[in-house]
Amino acid sequence: MFDDPRGPIEHYSWGRFLVQGEEHSGSGNDRKGKGKDIMIISGDVRRWKERHGHILTESMVERVLDCGCDVLVIGNGADGALEVPDTVIDYLNDNGVARVMVLKTPDACRAYNELFRNGLDVALLAHGTC
Repeated sequence: MFDDPRGPIEHYSWGRFLVQGEEHSGSGNDRKGKGKDIMIISGDVRRWKERHGHILTESMVERVLDCGCDVLVIGNGADGALEVPDTVIDYLNDNGVARVMVLKTPDACRAYNELFRNGLDVALLAHGTC
């Protein structure tokens, strides 16, 4: 679905990310790295444990507010199944995130890499499946 050897996100396919040479996939006992839903803040990959269901809520994004990023890229799944209501985008904007991009996860990985390599203060929340 997505490959970019220059990284930092080198590969994305259904439920699997390769970020700076480390795999993140699966869930529960089958989880590798941080799992199938990840966040990248200040270049560090973390588990996006707050994401539940397919409608994004303010509580699922509030951890990213502490990073002080200018741009937040949200990968809403391979098929775009994760709904991101305008109220959540407004919440992010009202709390200091100047720009929010909502894209299918392969496109979100591509956008994150480009913004990161261009030196922007960018964070990523990415749903790895549907």
